Amino acid sequence: MNISIIGTGYVGLVSGACLAQLGHKVVCVDQLTARVVRIAGGNAPFFEPGLEQLVADTVASGALSATVDLVSAVQQSEITLIAVGTPDADGHIDLSQIEAASAAIGQALKNKPEYHVVAVKSTVVPGTTDGVVRTALEHAAGKSVGAEIGLCMNPEFLREGTAIEDFMTPDRIVIGASDANAASVMQMVYAAFDCPKVVMSLRNAEFTKYASNALLATLISFSNELASLCEQTPGADAEVVMDGLHLDKRLSPVVDGHRVRPGILSYLRPSSGYGGSCLPKDVAALLAYARGKNVATPLLEAVAQVNAARTGAVLDLAEERIGAFAGQKVGVLGLAFKSGTDDLRHSPAIQLVEQLSDRGAHVTVYDPVATDLARPLLNGTVKYAGCAVEALEGGDVAIIGTAWPEWSELDWPKIRKAMRGNVIFDARNSLRTLDPPKDFILYQIGNGG
Repeated sequence: MNISIIGTGYVGLVSGACLAQLGHKVVCVDQLTARVVRIAGGNAPFFEPGLEQLVADTVASGALSATVDLVSAVQQSEITLIAVGTPDADGHIDLSQIEAASAAIGQALKNKPEYHVVAVKSTVVPGTTDGVVRTALEHAAGKSVGAEIGLCMNPEFLREGTAIEDFMTPDRIVIGASDANAASVMQMVYAAFDCPKVVMSLRNAEFTKYASNALLATLISFSNELASLCEQTPGADAEVVMDGLHLDKRLSPVVDGHRVRPGILSYLRPSSGYGGSCLPKDVAALLAYARGKNVATPLLEAVAQVNAARTGAVLDLAEERIGAFAGQKVGVLGLAFKSGTDDLRHSPAIQLVEQLSDRGAHVTVYDPVATDLARPLLNGTVKYAGCAVEALEGGDVAIIGTAWPEWSELDWPKIRKAMRGNVIFDARNSLRTLDPPKDFILYQIGNGG
């Protein structure tokens, strides 16, 4: 099929490159000329494992292209996916990009005689697709949804760091559709996949995406609230507690004599909180939506509150164990909100650095892929290193901010010689599976000592 995708951010480009790999002809559209030029040259404008090569391959084969010409892209395609941003605006979802993209698509469809399907992949609150999107489309096109235009809501379930794998081996495909014809076209897009393809209403599809992210956020905040209790209980260890919890057969079923450990268990671990482009924004948007409907959501309110307080609680624990940070030289390893990405949005590691500076620490930071991206976000007192050893050289304390697997492979004896102190505070428990590096004192979260 010929597919146009509006927006070349994380969702748009990953989806476009994967659909092109599956044999579709995909053109990605963006207003940012520099980004379009980069993609057209076979390069990914952000870090995601495997994406650079996938973009290069699909551009080289002619299956993927990029342009600033939305009208041409839409008119030459059979289906258009909307994958523009829906950022947080003071706790509410900002739909301005969605509305603008819908109007532009409608204008492009005005003189196109063929039936065309428009599908929203951006995360939007219930009622947006058959409200803001439909209104803008129909007004600009002078056509009706259900007759000349098909309208769908097709949420994505991609995890940064494993997005290509998630797209290419989906556990389900959710298709919200205005009518059976629109649903049929969307099913053709995903004909290559052998997984449940669930067709539902537009609003149910919108709700399904929020339900998924709200559950993940809830699991993380539950884990961190329990971790806070363990941290104040001598002899308690939240990691050990969670290991025991995970063995419940409702969480880790035994199939054919073998225990299955679902990936969702990774959200039931102590951490420094959830971040990134989705969970914080989507929980906030769902809370605002609930307030607009006069529906009380005390559980979700608590989820957000626990997460907001977690960074400070982690640093409070560190100061209980190693003393005040004021005047100490601290090296922070990891700035991205999780490993496998350069995304710094709502990153707990960035919050750790900011609060360390506020507490009087002299901070040097390093991340394998996101160091330079952090420069505009942090205050002028923070220093930047080109490698982990440089970040920790002469330091009193090392703090693990992001669980990059590289940390387990570091030359810790060399680092010990380079540091003035001998304390590691692991805010992600990423060194847990290792013996404590020799001659270091290792502190971890979720542990009551």
